[in-house]
Amino acid sequence: MEIKAVDVAKLRKMTGAGMMDCKNALVESNGDFERAQEIIREKGKLVAAKRADRDTTEGSVVALTNNEKTRGVVVCLGCETDFVSKNPEFQELAKGIARTGLEHMPASLEELLKLPYEAGTIEEAVTRQTGKSGEKHAVPFYDKLEAPYLGSYIHMNNKLATVVAFNKPIPEEAAKEIAMQITAMAPVSINRDSCPQEIIDKELHIYREQIRLEGKPEEMVERIAQGKLNKFFKESTLEDQIFVKDGKISVKEYLKGVDPQAKVTAFARYSLND
Repeated sequence: MEIKAVDVAKLRKMTGAGMMDCKNALVESNGDFERAQEIIREKGKLVAAKRADRDTTEGSVVALTNNEKTRGVVVCLGCETDFVSKNPEFQELAKGIARTGLEHMPASLEELLKLPYEAGTIEEAVTRQTGKSGEKHAVPFYDKLEAPYLGSYIHMNNKLATVVAFNKPIPEEAAKEIAMQITAMAPVSINRDSCPQEIIDKELHIYREQIRLEGKPEEMVERIAQGKLNKFFKESTLEDQIFVKDGKISVKEYLKGVDPQAKVTAFARYSLND
């Protein structure tokens, strides 16, 4: 049957699929719009299945907080190429997923994907976008924070973002500075006391082996390893890190200067390049 351009445009508006995909779906469905929509959804799933083993090393990372700065999320929507990640439709889907996550604050990534979005769920929207672009799309990361006050920062390339929680409200610019510090310096924990034991054990194991390879006496190994661990804490835990905007004080000292009672209680950071 003859497929009119107006019908193709109508289906494209309904589904967001490409013009040729819409025309082909209408041809296959003999002009049945309901069946044509199903075909387009099936196509998205077919593309997703074919590209399931591909890596989503590009994409967009979104950090979003509510107006009160008390709830926040970090979400990543991944794809295969930088070209696709810069597509306005892709960017809007990433922001839409983040907005939906912020509204509902689901407990896990699995629950996020099941949330209602447009005519289906977030998971279905991601699959549809896979069908439109021909590239694998995925949501590899989601985290949420709730606190008396939050700061956030998205790096200009949208590949890296952070939300950081504080025990009390502080000036917005100071909260952003801390979020930028976390984004740039990738601390493993807030301080040495909160550093996961498995990270400490791994670092000590590496240091001990390095020291032995250098031929140091066994009785010196532990002392030198502990010294290296202290250096690791100064470089890799947030409070002990040098505050990058100053270079002379630690992050803990900077925050104390902002408000002596203020403390970082948690942070969520994600990078597509790590």
